[in-house]
Amino acid sequence: MQKFEIKDQFYLDQKSFKILSGAIHYFRVHPDDWYHSLYNLKALGFNTVETYVPWNWHEPQKGQFNYEGILDIERFLSIAQDLGLYAIVRPSPYICAEWEWGGLPAWLMTEELRIRSHDATYLRHLDEYYASLLPKLAKHQLSQGGNILMFQVENEYGSYGEDKEYLRAVADLMRKHGLTAPFFTSDGPWRATLRAGTLIDDDILVTGNFGSKAAENFAMMQDFFDEYDKKWPLMCMEFWDGWFNRWGDEIIRRDPDELAQSVMDCIQLGSINLYMFHGGTNFGFMNGCSARGQIDLPQVTSYDYDAILDEAGNPTKKFYAIQSLMKEVYPESNYAEPLIKAAKAYPSVELEAKVSLFGTLENVSGSLSSFYPQNMEELGQNTGYILYQTTIEKDKDEAERFRVIDARDRIQVYADGHLVTTQYQTEIGEDIELDLQNQHTDISILVENMGRVNYGHKLTAPTQSKGIGRGAIADLHFIGNWQTYPLPLESVETVDFTKEWKEGQPAFYRYRFEVDELADTYLDMTGFGKGVVFVNNVNIGRFWEKGPILYLYLPKGYLKKGENEIIVFETEGSYREKISFSQEPIYKEI
Repeated sequence: MQKFEIKDQFYLDQKSFKILSGAIHYFRVHPDDWYHSLYNLKALGFNTVETYVPWNWHEPQKGQFNYEGILDIERFLSIAQDLGLYAIVRPSPYICAEWEWGGLPAWLMTEELRIRSHDATYLRHLDEYYASLLPKLAKHQLSQGGNILMFQVENEYGSYGEDKEYLRAVADLMRKHGLTAPFFTSDGPWRATLRAGTLIDDDILVTGNFGSKAAENFAMMQDFFDEYDKKWPLMCMEFWDGWFNRWGDEIIRRDPDELAQSVMDCIQLGSINLYMFHGGTNFGFMNGCSARGQIDLPQVTSYDYDAILDEAGNPTKKFYAIQSLMKEVYPESNYAEPLIKAAKAYPSVELEAKVSLFGTLENVSGSLSSFYPQNMEELGQNTGYILYQTTIEKDKDEAERFRVIDARDRIQVYADGHLVTTQYQTEIGEDIELDLQNQHTDISILVENMGRVNYGHKLTAPTQSKGIGRGAIADLHFIGNWQTYPLPLESVETVDFTKEWKEGQPAFYRYRFEVDELADTYLDMTGFGKGVVFVNNVNIGRFWEKGPILYLYLPKGYLKKGENEIIVFETEGSYREKISFSQEPIYKEI
């Protein structure tokens, strides 16, 4: 068995070893494409792959674990090992990663506990999760004949807290469940975050996260090491080679040649993990959300990240720029030409059927009755949409004053099926005028969870609970007697397209098409408003006419030879009679 050690340098079988790693999140890449991405990492001349592990996808409901398909981390690690790649695995309870609630499962909100702390209830849940997950990872440690070099205890904890008892508890749980490989933490490279977020007194390796100025950032880390008399190798655990994008913001790009030189500056001083090597896609409802003051800013479906590989896993200019400099400085390393997949623009597909959400509501959701509305988490729902319905009585001839209190994140209010208003964050709670035509009016409120904050102090804020909070008010009183329809949209198989469609309402749209040759493609969502797309009953992500992305990447692994089905759930009443494909991403100028 090989032996990995952390001393004054990294050592592999007693020989000095420089970690050249790239981040590939298995849960953001279709399993059919894992080999493609990992091969390209090896072709770059690198020797290690790094990945997070998302708690909320592996345990979406308490005690219900999933390691199949895109969550089969053991298969991902085995493919990497077969290619000669080592691995760094980060199974910390919190991952950030621009992922829904930073990887924390939403069901934690239903209990009295404090996340990312030594709270006993929180640690009990973590212990039970680790009892399921960590024995699977333990088998892939270097000491067991696998390829895992190191495990992360916590992620950028110094940007959140300083609860050392908690950090030690996480490390102890990892040891309890079979992890023996070296541990590390990763934080910003300045003293405040390193002091708060590390276990340097416990001899757990400290690594830093930054995307430029390697000499300056490593110098701050070295000063911290010297303060504690630690003779450790320097490593950037997240060298940010691009950046993520938010709805309504301009796409962020970085010059390939500048990046390549910055990468080489880092490698000459220490070890590196490129974040991201291949970003991939936030399939389903898994995009995270940034926090800026009082406003939450959801991130887009694409996690292209302007990374070394594009969203489909093909090399960008950055790949060739880095590889060229690598060959000059480290000519003895193994290099290869990268694999490239061709995308295809399939012929446009005619709309086959459509039905309003209200028409097929009983087919896609069960009804729950309560006097006051319940939020998403109380109903055992993690993500998606939730619909609230009630009836209000006309008390005066002029317009009725109506308000929705504490709803998150985005609401659409309907009176007798007609859209009254759409409100988002800063507008929610403001007066809505209802011009009631009848003595009794049916009110429907569709609420969308647009993604929970994944970084910073707002992780613990009540704003991360979704749906309606305290309720809705007519005149000055809270309204009672609600029917609630959870819409996690985990499947669209039960949508009944024989029911009624009405203009201007949220609706499902079905398209069917034949495929003879399987290839990656891009769905052109130009002309659609806002919603999500299902391909053969798999949610491939959100779209929004707001941009900057107007496409959804569709890996060939989600297609099949023969008949394929696309169902679009759209909330704004904007759709197209034909849906089109493209060979490349489609962007909107912001």
